[in-house]
Amino acid sequence: MRFYLGFFFLLVPGLIFSQKILFKGADLHIGNGEFIENGLLGIDGDRIVLVKKALISSVNENKWDSIIEVSGAQIYPAFVNTNNTLGLTEIDAVRATRDFDDVGAFNPHLRTQIAFNAESKVGETVRTNGVLITQATPRGGIISGASSVMSLFAWNWEDATVLADDGIHVNWPSSTVGGGWWAEPKPKSRNKEYRAQKEELRSFFDLSKAYYESKKPKFDQRLEAMKKCFSGNKRVYIHANELQQIHDVIDFVEEMNFPFPVLVGGYDAHLVGRKLKDAKLPVMLKRIHGLPQLEGEATDLPYKSATLLSEQGVLFCLQGAGDMEAMNARNLPFIAGTSMAYGLTEEQAVESISLSPCKIMGIDKDYGSLEIDKKATFFVSSGNALDMMTNKVTMIYFNGKSESVSNFQEELYLKYKAKYSER
Repeated sequence: MRFYLGFFFLLVPGLIFSQKILFKGADLHIGNGEFIENGLLGIDGDRIVLVKKALISSVNENKWDSIIEVSGAQIYPAFVNTNNTLGLTEIDAVRATRDFDDVGAFNPHLRTQIAFNAESKVGETVRTNGVLITQATPRGGIISGASSVMSLFAWNWEDATVLADDGIHVNWPSSTVGGGWWAEPKPKSRNKEYRAQKEELRSFFDLSKAYYESKKPKFDQRLEAMKKCFSGNKRVYIHANELQQIHDVIDFVEEMNFPFPVLVGGYDAHLVGRKLKDAKLPVMLKRIHGLPQLEGEATDLPYKSATLLSEQGVLFCLQGAGDMEAMNARNLPFIAGTSMAYGLTEEQAVESISLSPCKIMGIDKDYGSLEIDKKATFFVSSGNALDMMTNKVTMIYFNGKSESVSNFQEELYLKYKAKYSER
């Protein structure tokens, strides 16, 4: 049976009406830098099977079980939220709802996957802006633990798991101390403990590598969790922002020969872009909605940082870690929009929150772009999704299943609007 659905047709969440569905007439933001105006997107079950331009394509519509007319709309791959506590915290001011930090300095064995709250109300508000995948990331200590890549559409943490234990998170010691707007006019000064703190971290990694290379080591839970960092099954996410830190991180990952190292933060990364590229060290870029950190820096430097990395050929993605990061994950598309306003092309901005994070985390085989054989995980917006004035998600598909485009905030708005409009 074949039927046509109008653009505003209400789809039942979580239900696949038919096996083969054709989306017709929308502009396609592929996610890999390509753009197709007036395109055709076809899915079969949970996979994408057709991506073409409608005007130059001859498609036998009888081969499709459903055809959804979406002329004038925009289709994007799922936006991906990295380095974030979304799903690990519900109300920042309530300690009982925060499950992302633990005691101790070296905790590589801690796993966010099993702590992820698939029924988070915060997650509802995030996904209705097109952010459908998140990297649940631990905090605290020198080694915080292992993050996991999770879906925002699931019954429980098992269903939500896209990639379990994708990597451990290392907080590189700061090379400076003091400073900040609250400490003015006192400037930052050199951290006298920096060398000792680096050696402490290096000693743990040396021990971990020796454990990995040993044929019959005495079981140690922490060191066991580190083994996959050396075998290539786990990323090593190293959090660092300052220039001195970044230089030392580059040297460290080369000495340790990690298969998949990642720099997280990278405020000063644009100053050593060539070195990062040569070291094949991708960057999860620090939230660009912020102020310059040094008095002499250009006021728009944070906004331009993505463009500066792009121009130097560094693989990077945008992320929004920082104050109230879980709830602010909904602003990820607008962070990309800011980068577009300061130098990136529109498709580069889309790629920075879709395919690029998927490449960095190792899930790009199935997610990140509208390409044939990838998972049918995307959303339809009636306007430009990178602009808060026009971002309006009207359809969401995750792994080929139609999902809800509403959230509890919208439901409450409609409820009380109806109540008081009666008076």
